[in-house]
Amino acid sequence: MAAALGGLGLLQGRVRLAAAAAATSSLGRPGRRAPVRGGAATALPSAGRSYSSEAKEEEELRVRYLDDEHKGIVVLGLNRSYAKNALNKNLLKMMSKAVDALKSDKKVRTVIFRSEVPGIFCAANLPVPTIAAIDGTALGGGLELALACDIRVAASSAKMGLVETKLAIIPGAGGTQRLPRTIGVSLAKELIFSARIVDGEEAKSIGLISHVVEQNEAGDAAYRRALALAKEFLPQGPVAMRVAKLAINQGMEVDLVTGLAIEEACYAQTIPTKDRIEGLLAFKEKRPPRYKGE
Repeated sequence: MAAALGGLGLLQGRVRLAAAAAATSSLGRPGRRAPVRGGAATALPSAGRSYSSEAKEEEELRVRYLDDEHKGIVVLGLNRSYAKNALNKNLLKMMSKAVDALKSDKKVRTVIFRSEVPGIFCAANLPVPTIAAIDGTALGGGLELALACDIRVAASSAKMGLVETKLAIIPGAGGTQRLPRTIGVSLAKELIFSARIVDGEEAKSIGLISHVVEQNEAGDAAYRRALALAKEFLPQGPVAMRVAKLAINQGMEVDLVTGLAIEEACYAQTIPTKDRIEGLLAFKEKRPPRYKGE
């Protein structure tokens, strides 16, 4: 949410289809809070100090900026418990607003999308890496949101599928396009035609997710794995991370020759940056680099 808003514009036009298909969907659970609605949230047990406190129960989207060793990681949590995180216009509007704010925040290194509703998961064209943490059920629109993220992590007990054909409709928020690009055309057709639901283990075996973990008692194993993964990204150069994502995304849509030209143009953008000089100095002086995203 782990996971992009080329999908959100489309989602807003097709919210009724996505909402119907995602009626049983889910992301993760529990940072400093961003200005979406209301106060802050509770700290996550034994995952390091994270956010501030006092989240309003009626908040449908919670945005948290993590602190301390997780500084630079932002968590977007869906919180429509009464509707099992089903998508509606208000939630999509809030997500779009939050993503627009994150796009221009140079302090943001990685964004994790999760659900704050236990057992439910239900993400965004951001320039930084995005991770979907699937700890519960991600069906229909929920899985389409996860597919919009760069990386997906799920608990072994999680349930995923594009089930729209059971409702006599088709995935309408990017599912028919992103699923084939993720797991291959033939297998994507099989899953969509059959409306099959897979668990975390099978999702990993077919390449739908990158990591699968055993669920824990707190029900947030995927979130914790996503947090550990995001922490691995923090030391890298912020400009390089953004440009690398751009090069990969654009290059995957063209032939190799054009893709190499895109890579060359993106590489050129990193040369005049202060971060590149800092990286060279840090290597020479055998110390950790202090990147500023400049």
